[in-house]
Amino acid sequence: MLGKSIRIYLKEGNVTGIKFAELVNQTIQALSCPRNKLPDLNNYFNKETNTQGVYFLFGHEEDNLKPKVYIGEAENVWERLKNHDVKKDFWSEVIIFTSKDDNLTKSHIKYLESRLIDITKEAERYDLENGNSPNLSSLPLPDKDAMEEFLSNIKLLTGTLGHKFLENPISIKNISSKNISLTATTKSNDIIDTSGNLELYLDIKNIKAKAIQTNEGIVVLEKSSVANNATKNYGYGTLREKLISEKIISKEKKGGFVFAKNHLFSSVSAAAAVILGYSVNGRNVWKNKKGKTIKEIEEIEIK
Repeated sequence: MLGKSIRIYLKEGNVTGIKFAELVNQTIQALSCPRNKLPDLNNYFNKETNTQGVYFLFGHEEDNLKPKVYIGEAENVWERLKNHDVKKDFWSEVIIFTSKDDNLTKSHIKYLESRLIDITKEAERYDLENGNSPNLSSLPLPDKDAMEEFLSNIKLLTGTLGHKFLENPISIKNISSKNISLTATTKSNDIIDTSGNLELYLDIKNIKAKAIQTNEGIVVLEKSSVANNATKNYGYGTLREKLISEKIISKEKKGGFVFAKNHLFSSVSAAAAVILGYSVNGRNVWKNKKGKTIKEIEEIEIK
């Protein structure tokens, strides 16, 4: 895969203000703006906002594990944002995507909106604020391919601007949960795909879990088991309870707890502690198929 060059302009000279981002040699352009700076956005970037495009409203509720996002499209993004500023309370930041050549049509942006909603649902990183999913508009094949490329560029720019909600936590898609073995029994290579993601296992006192190490952390896979009882007042107790309340960890009929879906942890220790019910150094308990811990693997790789 070829590298990408992204140019970002900070209008106010700091990372919390208005940002203009573009991919070098591409027509796509993005604007990121905190809600309280919305009037300045239109003053400084009138042409880029008073046109057709797609946009994302981002927010976060304190009692929710995940951030929220609302995905929309408009033939005049600025007019739509003025409406959302009055009627929607949850959001604190907006990111707008438009085209420098103004070649996006209503059918194009409707297609993008539908695909973006589907991708967000599949990734399950953010809670989706949209009430319904619009039907995918029909496009000629050349236009469809062009919009899929536009989507890829939206993913790159939103991630660069701090929101990775369009990225699948696991780069290997369609992993069948029915075929997941929670015990390292094979003698095959330690990596499971060409991206270098590493299969990891945790097996302590009949608690068996499987995970995949990625660039962002560790993804604990569906059907991994979780200890029934956690020690009191340990560091990850609140996170564990959150995952149970949001049904990411669920209770089976026979009484045990398991992961009901794949879940990304930024820390291997957090993942291990949630699973085992007590604080532990994840680098010492997660192992590859050959029985080497993460600590041992890292030491070998560094040497």
